[in-house]
Amino acid sequence: MAAAVLVSAGAPGAERTGTTNRLTRQERAEGWQLLFNGRDLSGWGSFSGGTPSPSWTVKDGVLMLDRHDGQMSGGDLVTAERYGTFELTLDWKVAPGGNSGVLYLARDVPQTRHVYETGLEMQILDDVGHRDGKIPSHRAGALYDLTVPPVGAAKPAGSWNHARLRVDRGRIRQWLNGTLTADVSYGDPAWRARVAASKFKDMPLFGTFDSGVIALQDHGEPVWFRNVKLRRLPS
Repeated sequence: MAAAVLVSAGAPGAERTGTTNRLTRQERAEGWQLLFNGRDLSGWGSFSGGTPSPSWTVKDGVLMLDRHDGQMSGGDLVTAERYGTFELTLDWKVAPGGNSGVLYLARDVPQTRHVYETGLEMQILDDVGHRDGKIPSHRAGALYDLTVPPVGAAKPAGSWNHARLRVDRGRIRQWLNGTLTADVSYGDPAWRARVAASKFKDMPLFGTFDSGVIALQDHGEPVWFRNVKLRRLPS
């Protein structure tokens, strides 16, 4: 079953078995693809256009952001392709006090300047060391500012976490370390009511697209990614 593959894709010990940033035979048969090859930033660019920010680097099979200045730069890293219905899995870890996110269904359109104005975000956070950890809908694993994940879904700062998200027509689900952290309808009146009650209420294009790029957020603090895998689903 695909679910078993999803749980194991970022399992501890991947480095020891030599499977980091690789697809198994079963994953290839099920249509999975690597979005990060473990060597360079092929297939990724800057949300504002052009090549990725030099703050994004690859070392020892890990994609990392390490800017040290704690300031937003607009240097979000985005896929070259758009995706509609899909499953995505990846491993992430964040520095103490760190904040980042995986955004999806995002578009760079003339009316916007930032990826979060259109794209949904699966939150990455040090729940203990960052002030946003005190806001339930901002904790790690949340559909940012829209859902509240179970307490304790995330591992401590500096530890690898395994994230999974699934976008179907009309439904979005997110998991962190095997725990379901979000399960919501998408595009219907209930979705629009949810957005209207959030900080995105004044962003008219937020959560309105049925396909878009996937983005890794530059929030200024160090964050690391590996085993970024995606498979498209039937529309």
